[in-house]
Amino acid sequence: MEDHKNVQRNLALQREWYGEPLGDRVRRLVVAFNVSQAQLADVLGISAPMLSQVMSGRRAKIGNPSVLARMIMLERKVLTPDVSTGAPEALQRALDEVRESKPTVSRDSLPLASADDEARVFDFLRRAADRHELGQAADVLGEDFPALSELLRRAGKGR
Repeated sequence: MEDHKNVQRNLALQREWYGEPLGDRVRRLVVAFNVSQAQLADVLGISAPMLSQVMSGRRAKIGNPSVLARMIMLERKVLTPDVSTGAPEALQRALDEVRESKPTVSRDSLPLASADDEARVFDFLRRAADRHELGQAADVLGEDFPALSELLRRAGKGR
């Protein structure tokens, strides 16, 4: 029973710190990139058992900020035009780029993407949907996926 309470506490902390349980975020990446959890762990620079513990809530946080930075990099790459097609070579290229990255992380920032990356994502979203549709999609995602919701809102405001 104590273990269950710890898992529930850790999942609540993940929602507070990361916006949602890390297991949800990791599962989306596994599906988006068509890889196993072990393969994703390798790309992120974390052991497969450690990733499993974070996903299940047995651990509350990712201790290495570079691992979190790589996860965010992958989440952003999912939104890029070449990766979003699901083409195997584009998926592999994105995974290789993130695996080879050496993100530097400070207390003040996570330098994960350039303004050019954001502009490309916004351009892609604006080609996929008009301002009204982006706003509606943001509303649907709402509190369940706050980071994606905010991204869609920002893309919609630029039109």
